[in-house]
Amino acid sequence: MSLKLPTRPAGVLFDMDGVLMSNNAWHRQAWQEIASELLGLTLTVHDLDTKVDGGRNPEIIERLTGEAPDADLALRFHVAKETRYRDLARGHLREVPGLGEYLDALEERAVPFALVTSADAVNVEFGMEALSLGHRFGPRVLGEHVTRGKPHPEPFERGAALLGLDPRDCLAHEDAVNGVRSAAGAGCTVVALTTTAPPAPLLAAGAVRTVPDFTRWREWLT
Repeated sequence: MSLKLPTRPAGVLFDMDGVLMSNNAWHRQAWQEIASELLGLTLTVHDLDTKVDGGRNPEIIERLTGEAPDADLALRFHVAKETRYRDLARGHLREVPGLGEYLDALEERAVPFALVTSADAVNVEFGMEALSLGHRFGPRVLGEHVTRGKPHPEPFERGAALLGLDPRDCLAHEDAVNGVRSAAGAGCTVVALTTTAPPAPLLAAGAVRTVPDFTRWREWLT
């Protein structure tokens, strides 16, 4: 497997939704339902592709409406949307093919890795429990840990800092255009998964290449 990356990374930064698990269909359905209910918006596929994927809920609401929500609306929306997501996804989450073997290979080679996600603690625990991954991801940057979410570079800058590394020495895995912009903006080498978006916009956002999943990534690290 030839990834044509310059060197083995000093560390690896993983987004969660769409990277560890293919679950964005349920996130998108929840967004459509709750945006209609609480915001009076009918979200189009274009809205979902360009404004919803990647970032924290208040920031996404601002992208959709042009106005930052007040604290009450932000909280009501967040609770309703994430509760609906978990109801839709419960019992259906599966890890992206090759993930477990890839994480094994990183651990065997003492390459540290961290989670960098816009999700909150409840959704992270929900996903980690479903995939039995909680013990594998100690260092974590969650949505509530940053002041500026994706596409701002801050999440991946913080993720690299948790590993004691420069972001330029890290490989990042994302699936959303805004996530790729965040990681590339921080200086990471980005290999994006096509679980949510097609290759062209991911590459245009700064990914060096795209892959469908993590199958055979152990061979690249050999």
